[in-house]
Amino acid sequence: MRHRLILAISCLLLALSLAEPSLAHAVAQGDKGYIQGISGVHLVPFIYLGAKHMVTGYDHILFLVAVIFFLYGFRQIATYVSLFAVGHTVTLLTGVWFQVGINAYVIDAIIGFSVVYKALDNLGAWRVWFGVQPSTKLATGLFGLLHGLGLATKILEYEIAAQGLWLNLIAFNIGVELGQIIALSLILMIMTQWRAMPAFDRQAYGANVVLMTAGFALMFFQLAGLVWA
Repeated sequence: MRHRLILAISCLLLALSLAEPSLAHAVAQGDKGYIQGISGVHLVPFIYLGAKHMVTGYDHILFLVAVIFFLYGFRQIATYVSLFAVGHTVTLLTGVWFQVGINAYVIDAIIGFSVVYKALDNLGAWRVWFGVQPSTKLATGLFGLLHGLGLATKILEYEIAAQGLWLNLIAFNIGVELGQIIALSLILMIMTQWRAMPAFDRQAYGANVVLMTAGFALMFFQLAGLVWA
């Protein structure tokens, strides 16, 4: 049973990493058409779109798994998730409002690196390789900024109408945070069951190697897309 669980988790992480790379921050075609065809304030639809993005955004999910992997206390988890949420919010709102974007392939490759970075952190690689431990809180906040910039970049491509833009963006971000709560709740349910198993400590190393591999896969696909675009 334990082996099946770790195998299932590993397969899920790899499947997420091998999914269509352009979907990392993309908006579905139907949603894209909706966004482009409306103007004015539409709070509920944008809340839904934000929540949908977060729950289906596998790069966000991989990073959240890596961040909370060794966090047990509620206060710890809340602190790190809040840092990520604040960073995500700042660049999402300001990026779209001031029309600040970056090449989608580049930012998504950086987001893939965020998964690699945190997995290596979980493995203690930075202490072993460089004899230092970078601030995990600072890194989480910084990568939150980058994740938000990735989404802002995609949204800018769809040219949301200026009328009602600010309220729609706020609603979208509320949806993102609701989606994050949903995703985090599911992750914690799985992690709690897994941590209760005696073999967790032994399997944790392999799981973080899988996370690191998933991050490298995301980076590879995005950089390949940049080259061939």
